[in-house]
Amino acid sequence: MSERSSENPAGPFRVAALQMVSTPDRERNLAEAGQLIAEAARDGARMVLLPEYFCFMGFKDTDKLALRETPGAGPIQQFLADTAREHRVWVIGGTLPLESPEPSRVLNTTLVFDPAGNQAARYDKIHLFNFEKGEESFDEARTICPGGEVRTFDAPFGRVGLSVCYDLRFPELYRKMGDCAMIVVPSAFTYTTGRAHWETLLKARAIENQCYVLAAAQGGKHENGRRTFGHSILIDPWGETVAVREEGAGVVAGDIDPARIAAVRQSLPAWRHRVLG
Repeated sequence: MSERSSENPAGPFRVAALQMVSTPDRERNLAEAGQLIAEAARDGARMVLLPEYFCFMGFKDTDKLALRETPGAGPIQQFLADTAREHRVWVIGGTLPLESPEPSRVLNTTLVFDPAGNQAARYDKIHLFNFEKGEESFDEARTICPGGEVRTFDAPFGRVGLSVCYDLRFPELYRKMGDCAMIVVPSAFTYTTGRAHWETLLKARAIENQCYVLAAAQGGKHENGRRTFGHSILIDPWGETVAVREEGAGVVAGDIDPARIAAVRQSLPAWRHRVLG
């Protein structure tokens, strides 16, 4: 499912991934996100991507249940809409907890707002992270309901595919998006899994789909004791790193150039040669 934008700029389109180290304090997180969006906009970004859980990283998995919002109402959604409108930029709102049919679980949802502050797309995270190694234990299914639909939206430079964190390990999801100019991956990769696989997986998705990949990550030591890997990054269709930030809050920015996509696909037409899907 996608919606089309009437804008069609001739040249490159600047985008930014915002890296955060979110806390258990929603208002503090929103304030920092607002500052980073403003910084990116001042630098010329026309689309900004926030990380997964940008609004809240609690001490317990169940803490997020108290912050759940109903679709179209709530302080986190209002912040995203207002900020997009204020800075006249596209805002891809990382993820936030939306109510699900089950009282003990929420949906981990990405919402997209256009420069007028209107909601342009929604994606509910499909694949739920599960990892057990030593003292590290994660099982998102305990507090999160999985989504069930692949989602994209049409930006001024082309189609954008929506995914979240653990989705990155499932290449079939990205094939179902169709022909994308860019894929976004808001994330909160653990330090352990990120150090092992983060950049490899992101580059694989860019190379096999011959499109840009923009990934906004949580990056650092959180107040709840968790350490996330960071390395927010923009990768081009050839798998080259355009910009990256290792740890700490900040902005990673670069241009989406349709001519670069066309050149890569002309010289190595793998996207055109695909047989299945």
